[in-house]
Amino acid sequence: MKRLILLISMLFMPLMAHAAEGVTRLDLTSNWVGITSAVLFFIAYLAVMAEEFTLLRKSKPVMLAAGIIWALIAWYYQAHDIPHLVETALRHNLEEYAELMLFLIVAMTYINAMEERNVFEALRSWLISKGFSYRVLFWVTGWIAFFLSGLADNLTTALLMGAVVVAVGHGNRKFVVLGCINLVIAANAGGAFSPFGDITTLMVWQKNIIASNGPVGFWTFFYLLIPAMVNFVVPAVVMHLFVPFGKPEGGGAMVRMKRGALPIVALFMSTIALAVSFHSKLGLPPVIGMLTGMGVLKFYAFYLRITTSGRAQAHASEIGSPAAFDIYREVARSEWDTLFFFYGVVMCVGGLGFIGYLGMISQIIYVDWGATNANIAIGAISAVVDNIPVMFAVLTMQPDMSVGQWLLVTLTAGVGGSLLSIGSAAGVALMGQARGVYTFFGHLKWTPVIALGYAASIATHMALNHALF
Repeated sequence: MKRLILLISMLFMPLMAHAAEGVTRLDLTSNWVGITSAVLFFIAYLAVMAEEFTLLRKSKPVMLAAGIIWALIAWYYQAHDIPHLVETALRHNLEEYAELMLFLIVAMTYINAMEERNVFEALRSWLISKGFSYRVLFWVTGWIAFFLSGLADNLTTALLMGAVVVAVGHGNRKFVVLGCINLVIAANAGGAFSPFGDITTLMVWQKNIIASNGPVGFWTFFYLLIPAMVNFVVPAVVMHLFVPFGKPEGGGAMVRMKRGALPIVALFMSTIALAVSFHSKLGLPPVIGMLTGMGVLKFYAFYLRITTSGRAQAHASEIGSPAAFDIYREVARSEWDTLFFFYGVVMCVGGLGFIGYLGMISQIIYVDWGATNANIAIGAISAVVDNIPVMFAVLTMQPDMSVGQWLLVTLTAGVGGSLLSIGSAAGVALMGQARGVYTFFGHLKWTPVIALGYAASIATHMALNHALF
């Protein structure tokens, strides 16, 4: 049981070892506070996994566990007359979450705005008009997600293509489930070979952690293109056999996009480019670029409102009216359960990382197991908790590894999250988008097939890129 807790705690986000000069953290890994906190987190995640049966929203157990964990830590430090240390660490966690939350709110607002302007319904009607079968649509959406996530990011790609899959597969539960699983795998795989495709890959690139006679540049990550493609294709080939035959029912006339739809799509792409540029060129957090882009979207929403004809203004409250576009309504329609779920996860793993498990786990996996086994295990662990804290942990440990090994952990941390629906932001977001259809256990049934792709991608990387090891 203790080893299980140690393995799970590998995921926990490392925090500052020093919060004030001359004051260090207490090692609570063997203390009742540490053990109780790890058990609380484990129970909370069991409740998340059982959401399909209990109908208890996934944010509730992790938010409660987070509050209790940090309260226990703070109480223990106060009892030992060590003030401010816990507060400093907690504020660091809140900063990490604030960036993630604001980034997601902007992405979700754009998705909601495009949905309100009939972008996805128009795409759905176009795909249906082409006479594509469910099986063709399965591959079309999957390949689009794979390559798009390399340009944007896997979360945004999953949200974008997930809206299309849900719209196209309306009324066909089996297609929606398989389509969403395929999107999670494709988006995570596509995000692994490009620094802009996944937050974990971006972190490794920005830290110049991959080095061989000096830092290696942007294109080094494209050694992972073929392994990532294998990770997507292997399970997709198997799932293809179970995608239902037939075609989506025709929706009659082609759906037309509302006024301003294409400019909003263009603004969305520009906002992503802005986020990337702010981070890579100016050294600013990507969320600043996202929020700047959202400011532009707000101005465009104002322009739509003031340039609408008087007749349309008179019917602005009518559903579907071109003048009914309200940017704050799209903000309100964000998936708040998902956002609060991420809060609970970030705060839980931050607290458990503060307790002191990280050094212990580093010794166990990177020294005792060896780099290859450790990096493969990290990918499997990232299926339990999001890959962002996993990569934070690895980057903080900074084990001495070759370029090939750093690429391996970049690959496994990125695609390992596909093993479970809760293992990546893409999976969690799609569970919210297709609530009640794409679920944890619906995904779990296909985990063995996804694991085949995981193993095949690792083998492909080690075979093709053996010179880097």
